[in-house]
Amino acid sequence: MWTSAQYRQLVRGSAWYDLIVTAAFVTPWSFTALHGVLASVSQAFNVPGELPAFEPMHLLMANLLGSIVCVWAVLRIRDPQQVFGWYDAVGRFLFAAWQLYALVHGASSLLVIFLFFEVVWGVAQVLPVRGPSRASPLPQGN
Repeated sequence: MWTSAQYRQLVRGSAWYDLIVTAAFVTPWSFTALHGVLASVSQAFNVPGELPAFEPMHLLMANLLGSIVCVWAVLRIRDPQQVFGWYDAVGRFLFAAWQLYALVHGASSLLVIFLFFEVVWGVAQVLPVRGPSRASPLPQGN
């Protein structure tokens, strides 16, 4: 169970993770460089699964994803509301479902790393948050 302050830090932390991991998806040039790195890592470690070359429409989808995730991350960094954490958890579970789908259908096993973090951040953000204390406030001197 989280306190309200801890939960705000959790929402902000998950947003920083998203911003760092997704920033390279924002432009065609940065994504092309990232894709090259991932392809090299995949080859160097003989990672199972496919990491295909991206055509212009694939690149567009990656850039749209990166753009919206980065905007969403900046919002949560600047204003880490509890409700944003709940919505983010739902989004993470959706992302995890589609990542798992891609893995089952032959995507590169590098995706397992990202799937792990989506599930961890999602579970952390659905844990309950303690409400305000029911204790009476201290009496104020008049």
